[in-house]
Amino acid sequence: MAGTRLVRRARRQLFLAMVLANLTGVAIVVSCIAWVLPGDEIRDWRTVVVVNAILGGIYLVLVVPVGVIWGEGWLRSGRRWLQEGREPTDAEVTAVLRAPMRLFIVHATLWFAAALLFSILNGILEIELLARVAFTVALGGLTTSAFTYLIAERITRPLAKAALAVHTVQRPRLPGVTTRTMIGWALGTGVPLVGLIITAIFALADPNGATRTKLAVSVIVLGSMALVAGAWVAVLGARAVAEPIVSLRRAIRDLGEGDLSARVEVSDGSVLGLLQAGFNDMAAGIEERERLRDLYQRQVGLEIGGDALARGAELGGACRDVAVLFVDVVGSTRLAVDRPPEEVVDVLNRFFTVVIDEVHEHGGWVNKFQGDATLAVFGAPDELDHAADRALATARSLAHRLPLEVAEVEAGIGVAYGQAVAGNIGDERRFEFTVIGDPVNEAARLTELAKRRDPKVLASCDAVEAAGPQEASAWIEVGAEELRGRTRPTRLAVPGPA
Repeated sequence: MAGTRLVRRARRQLFLAMVLANLTGVAIVVSCIAWVLPGDEIRDWRTVVVVNAILGGIYLVLVVPVGVIWGEGWLRSGRRWLQEGREPTDAEVTAVLRAPMRLFIVHATLWFAAALLFSILNGILEIELLARVAFTVALGGLTTSAFTYLIAERITRPLAKAALAVHTVQRPRLPGVTTRTMIGWALGTGVPLVGLIITAIFALADPNGATRTKLAVSVIVLGSMALVAGAWVAVLGARAVAEPIVSLRRAIRDLGEGDLSARVEVSDGSVLGLLQAGFNDMAAGIEERERLRDLYQRQVGLEIGGDALARGAELGGACRDVAVLFVDVVGSTRLAVDRPPEEVVDVLNRFFTVVIDEVHEHGGWVNKFQGDATLAVFGAPDELDHAADRALATARSLAHRLPLEVAEVEAGIGVAYGQAVAGNIGDERRFEFTVIGDPVNEAARLTELAKRRDPKVLASCDAVEAAGPQEASAWIEVGAEELRGRTRPTRLAVPGPA
């Protein structure tokens, strides 16, 4: 199970890291007591070493299990959900995020207990050792605990990512950037500097014990610790802050380049984690808005979609000279009766694909689909040069392509030209952009008439006369007819021989 493997790996890495950190801390403390802090020579050095070794062994045997059980008790609540393969609760997410801080508390507590115990014991053996052991063990414990916190934060980051991936936090659960920086400085650099100050105090208190050599050794060792430990703590602290920011910067770059699926793993329980989660929420909102924008523009047309987004919900329109093309399937009722619904949809989709291809190819705009009919406009919403030429050329192309590519159906095609109103029609709560006027009605009537003719394409002579000489020469006038709902005859034209 992936969750169980993740927990085992984190436990194994934490154990090794804690052992190494504490062994390093012990080595530093022993070195400082023995060679760094100035003072009189220990009279019975052998007895001191033996007693401390015995007490140290007893302390490790008794206290280490307590620390392990204490730390494990805190960590167990934060990993149980992974082992059980379920979503974490809010308390379990908090336990995962605060695991490094709790390990810091465990180590700091044990080290301060050791400082108290060993300083009292060594004070009994040699009173001069009381202050040296107390200060050294306490400061060494702080540095070790700082290492423990930073290393544990890095090791438990995969657990934090897994928890925050399914359960985001609403408020910071860890110290912020400023607090982390100050803690890193205080424990990595401040502690060795305090050691230098204490060394100076010991030297002033006992001038005879503070030889030039001892002071030089003390300054060199503590200065080296400040450089090495301070640099290491600063690096760990800086990486803990920088890595979430770097991942966020990359995600911002990807989002800016158009990758709407760009997300960042939330890996931190501080304000950085809230920033990561906030970016993900923002990116999801942008992706949803772009998806809605794309869907809207597909429904109303790219031109109208962009124009509507720029114009807003303003009702009304403007008069335009437009060419209108109307295409309607012949015998659509019979088509729906004779064929299963899936086949009808497939035929109509192929039919509309050809229509849309040709309309867009010639610069027109598909205003709407009316069942199995299509209304296309040339010259609205934006003015278009040679609108009549484009509409007539589209009609001829459709008359050629539709019988070849959608042989299952026939379609009547009508083209009209004239002045119409193009704009938002309806109410502010629900409206659509459309074209209203005589050319629209005339194109629809021409389509009905074209269904009964061969070829099934008719255009008004007004549209042909509005076109340029080249396109007009491709049409032939075939008489006039009074269309339904009109008071005067309409002169008709059909495409001439190819």
